[in-house]
Amino acid sequence: MPGASRLSQPVVIFGGFLITEEAYRPLAGWIQQATGAPVRIVPVSKLDWLATSWGFGWTRLLDRLDASVRELQSNSPTGRVTLIGHSSGGVMLRPYLVDQTFLGRCFDGATRCNRLITLGSPHQAVRATPLRARVDRAFPGCPVADRVDYVAVAGRLDPLGSNASTFSARSARRSYRQIMGDADLEGDGLVPIQSALLRGARWIELPDTAHGGLFGQSWYGSPDRIDAWWSQLGD
Repeated sequence: MPGASRLSQPVVIFGGFLITEEAYRPLAGWIQQATGAPVRIVPVSKLDWLATSWGFGWTRLLDRLDASVRELQSNSPTGRVTLIGHSSGGVMLRPYLVDQTFLGRCFDGATRCNRLITLGSPHQAVRATPLRARVDRAFPGCPVADRVDYVAVAGRLDPLGSNASTFSARSARRSYRQIMGDADLEGDGLVPIQSALLRGARWIELPDTAHGGLFGQSWYGSPDRIDAWWSQLGD
């Protein structure tokens, strides 16, 4: 059940498309120092991510995630694990939690995980990859909210501000149009806020926060931004 102390339980971080494990080490280190909890980053190579254009690529990564979750759960003081998914990784974690079959697998991750935190994940989109669109059709919103605390974090980045990269300034409007059909939305340089705030989840909006290092110096996993969303999780 959502509620009881989760801040000291193990954490598994599942990263985003083509982002290396190295990018998440400051986040993992911050959580370990703040809570004393073990933190595991699911290893995903660029080749692994390219394979997620097909179902076998998804299931291979979710199998790898499941192995990490089960290992950490066995030593968790709460018997549960916290999941953190960044970008596309947050979308992929949604079918992991349910007790229904997706791409030939049924993980029922809600029996092992009681919180899902997504960081800049493109949950709702008018134009999505086929598998991401399938997730939102099959499991809209937060289908196991009775057992899992869903938290969706969205960033707001001024593409012309000092934190935004040149790449973000050039590409943000095009990306917002591709995802939500409107170039004039606000977002983190890649994902519009309206897309990142999963329906039915608890919402956290962060000012001056980029999607990732390519989009701005300070992003969800930067030490100067982590506390802004972690401190709002509650017990």
